[in-house]
Amino acid sequence: MARPDTQEKGLRTIREVAPYLWPADQPWIKRRVVAALAALFVAKLVAVGTPFFYKAAVDTLSGESSGEAWTLALGAVGLTIAYGMARLLNIGFQQLRDVIFARVGQRALRQLALRTFRHIHQMSLSYHISRKTGGLSRIIERGVKGVEFLLRFLLLSVGPLLLELLMISIVLWAVFDFWYMAVVLGVVILYVGFTIKVTEWRVRLRKQMNDQDTDANQKAIDSLLNFETVKYFGAEGREAARYDVAMEGYETAALKTSYSLAFLNVGQALLITSGLVGVMVMAAIGVQNGTMTVGDFVMVNAYMIQITMPLNFLGFVYREIRQALVDMGEMFDLLERNADVADKPDAKPLTVSGGTVTLDNVSFAYSQDRPILKQASIRVDAGETVAIVGPSGSGKSTIGRLLFRFYDAAGGAVRIDGQDIRNVTQDSLHAAIGVVPQDTVLFNDTIGYNIAYGREGATQADVEEAARAAQIHDFIIGLPEGYDTQVGERGLKLSGGEKQRVGIARTFLKDPPILLLDEATSALDSETEHGIQDALARASEGRTVITIAHRLSTVAEADRIVVLEAGEVMEEGRHGDLLAKNGRYAALWRLQTSEDAVSRAS
Repeated sequence: MARPDTQEKGLRTIREVAPYLWPADQPWIKRRVVAALAALFVAKLVAVGTPFFYKAAVDTLSGESSGEAWTLALGAVGLTIAYGMARLLNIGFQQLRDVIFARVGQRALRQLALRTFRHIHQMSLSYHISRKTGGLSRIIERGVKGVEFLLRFLLLSVGPLLLELLMISIVLWAVFDFWYMAVVLGVVILYVGFTIKVTEWRVRLRKQMNDQDTDANQKAIDSLLNFETVKYFGAEGREAARYDVAMEGYETAALKTSYSLAFLNVGQALLITSGLVGVMVMAAIGVQNGTMTVGDFVMVNAYMIQITMPLNFLGFVYREIRQALVDMGEMFDLLERNADVADKPDAKPLTVSGGTVTLDNVSFAYSQDRPILKQASIRVDAGETVAIVGPSGSGKSTIGRLLFRFYDAAGGAVRIDGQDIRNVTQDSLHAAIGVVPQDTVLFNDTIGYNIAYGREGATQADVEEAARAAQIHDFIIGLPEGYDTQVGERGLKLSGGEKQRVGIARTFLKDPPILLLDEATSALDSETEHGIQDALARASEGRTVITIAHRLSTVAEADRIVVLEAGEVMEEGRHGDLLAKNGRYAALWRLQTSEDAVSRAS
């Protein structure tokens, strides 16, 4: 049997899914569920009654008819036609059941898929840094696909199948003998017990196969996302070998799953065939003794065949339900994960009156043994441009992440116009801040779509105006497809400078009061950087701007420069004042100036 933790997860999954069948606020779903069950019940009644027409037709043809009025009226041909019509009605009502229920199942699938998608986007940056995209996509894919299956088969298969088996057993007892029912019920009990025991073993094997499948898919996607790196290091063979190792594990697990399925099928066939033969022998003895007619023998055979089909189906349904519970369990584990950064219950929208940003004795560490910021205090007044500089690892980019509230400060507070950002809604906070990162990542869509992403509902005129401000409009209209040009995955069809200009145009369109430039030009060549700087200067007009920079020449015109080192504010002031002070900033300036001179000379 299933382990207690597996059983608990299965029950949790059923509890999560059940409300989709009977939502209080959507009566049309309840009506469809009831109608589907009604169609199903009629189908089962027809199925149980169908063999009587078969028996009557055989008895009429063999001259052993009981002489009942309805059999005489229909005759052998009429009974045969009635038998065919009954089978057709059975299939028809089953299909009607599926048609009625289909919308319920598809709606549940859509809603749960949307719920999962939204939840993933609400997770904190720490989760997305550590997640594996390929593995995550497999978990969601398998989980969502299991929703419709689980709903349909739990409601429309397991219970009705057991009902049909019970009804047939009662008919066999009432029409023939108690021992017929005893044999049928005995076979059913043995079959169900065997199926459950072997299936639990198979579920563990299937879980191993899924894990290997997830791992192989993750390695494939990771390798493809890093296609250029693979080429740079001539590592195609290494990547293929790495993928093959993962697929070898999947192959081994898949073979075990396949072999176990063969064992299950043979065991089920043995039990069903034994029951079928046993009942048919009893019926044959009855015919020989004259206590039963040939029609009775045929009817018993029809009922046993009718039992065989749902029993085989019951084994399949149980296996698939258990697998669906495992797949959906992984997805619900994901849905139960809480975001590290969440809105407070009483959070209010951020109100930006000017855009003053304050870091008040802020401390932060990604891990306890490695502090990043140590009681750092920085103030950026409304409309001011402040640059934050320092060596790598000094905490510059961390300040941007704290301001956007990808993380919460461990000590101190980050405030905008006096409001602690932990007390406002994240949506309103994100709407107030525009970010131009070092590497602008674009959607695999058109240039127009990527610029328009800056503001929902933006018109084509708005997009073109933003592109002009970012000095990229002329480049776009010079392309054969203009704004409809596809940029490729992550924008790889555009150069670094072109991507940055698209990112700046997108931020122009957003029109935020606060602008965060996170090393926005450090990855560009000098000529491209100069053009981008002009676009950034336009973007900064009338806004509070925080520029995080490594290259000091890009921030010399800032209203104020803050020098960070090892998470602490070492100096701050204007460029000329800091050079005159001959402190840490001046040392960094001389170092970079000499490096630039050597670079130009070479």
